[in-house]
Amino acid sequence: MKVNLGIWDKLTRLIVLLLVLAALLGIALWYLPLIQRNERMRKDIITLETEVRKEEENQKRLKASIEAMRDPRTVERLVREKLSYAKTGETIIRFEAPASNSVPALPR
Repeated sequence: MKVNLGIWDKLTRLIVLLLVLAALLGIALWYLPLIQRNERMRKDIITLETEVRKEEENQKRLKASIEAMRDPRTVERLVREKLSYAKTGETIIRFEAPASNSVPALPR
């Protein structure tokens, strides 16, 4: 048996719907700062992972340099190039970069 309550039945359904929507909106507003914080943290993680990769590459490069310095021939070559050292009886000849051939502009 169904009883027709008229407008009151429709208003009750509308109020229930509005209460459900208000509850959902309240939950969304409650968690919005948490969602924004989560997004910021994800961006920070991506940035930090990029920095970690760069530092790992730098570490590999530095380890290779250290390993190369364990070879006496490499050390000798670097000392000769950077510090201009020579063995007894050797002569050091330094070459300078050529001067540019640019002609200065004439005043008008």
